Amino acid sequence: MALKDIWFQPAFHVAFEKGLFLLGTVQPVTEFQKDRSAPTRQKVDLDNDGNGTGKRLWKATVTDPTAPNAKQASFDVIFVSDVQPVPAAPEIVPGMTPIELEGLQIKPKIAGSGEFKSIGWSIRATGIKGDNSGSKQAPTDPGAARPSSAKAA
Repeated sequence: MALKDIWFQPAFHVAFEKGLFLLGTVQPVTEFQKDRSAPTRQKVDLDNDGNGTGKRLWKATVTDPTAPNAKQASFDVIFVSDVQPVPAAPEIVPGMTPIELEGLQIKPKIAGSGEFKSIGWSIRATGIKGDNSGSKQAPTDPGAARPSSAKAA
């Protein structure tokens, strides 16, 4: 079926009418290492054939206030970004921050096992609206290591 690898791109407020709340912080997605003493490596957005963006993957747990039940209220969002997304809004209570996703992508998947299967969703985004951590813009002071367009006097 041709639709199995299709990501749908709804508008954020169509998918999440009352927005989302970030629970905790955004963390890097790491690759599984058989050797526990090996250094951890962050996963990148590439499949086995080398297709993808090549950007780093980050994971955040969010909650949807309009979820019909507690089982569907919280879920993980995968961010595809070179830099860790940072919410622009302040926390409303410790560990809970309102966010709006940018570059939202949703793909259906089978959730559960045996006779208890249902439709679940894989949710990805490119960032958080209002984030100025450097994921969308160059830093204001690039430092001495990078060449600048102005010539030294």
